[in-house]
Amino acid sequence: MKINENQSKWQILKQLFLSTLMLSGFTFGGGYVIITLMKKTFVDDYGWIDEDEMLDLVAIAQSAPGAIAVNGAIVVGYKLAGMLGVLTAVIATIIPPFTIISLIALFYDAFRENTFIALMLEGMQAGVGAVITAVVIGMGQQVTNTKSPLLIATMFIAFIANYIFNVNVMLIILVAASIGLIQFFFNRNKGGMTQ
Repeated sequence: MKINENQSKWQILKQLFLSTLMLSGFTFGGGYVIITLMKKTFVDDYGWIDEDEMLDLVAIAQSAPGAIAVNGAIVVGYKLAGMLGVLTAVIATIIPPFTIISLIALFYDAFRENTFIALMLEGMQAGVGAVITAVVIGMGQQVTNTKSPLLIATMFIAFIANYIFNVNVMLIILVAASIGLIQFFFNRNKGGMTQ
């Protein structure tokens, strides 16, 4: 279901609202899970965004402060329909967790002592672990598909720095962003010199 000239902006906004509402309503395990589902929906199913651009949007969403699900909704909404797209995607993304958390807060004591709910949440944790592993593998494959030794080395060094040496994630993001900027300017200057 690709965006085409025959679709009105309201049809796109309606599809964007329903898509992000469904993604947010049925996503458990945090922002990395919803990013994977956004990629499946907006890249694979609808074809609204190409894979490379989605990777860029994910990088922006991860680098910005705040919840990654909302950041992802902001960048995808803006890409598809400008500021109205941002509002539509953010509202749709916020409605399910707001509703669920409000209900849990009302019945917190009953939930806390219910064995069935405790077991259900433990089972969901195992599923979430599998989904996050799939996200890591998928994003790693996208980086290795670039065949850029610098990007591949940056990925492995960032992984080792975080998981073995416990380097702060913010520092890793800042260093990786700096490497990306240096590579961009180097490639731009190199391209300018050859012309």
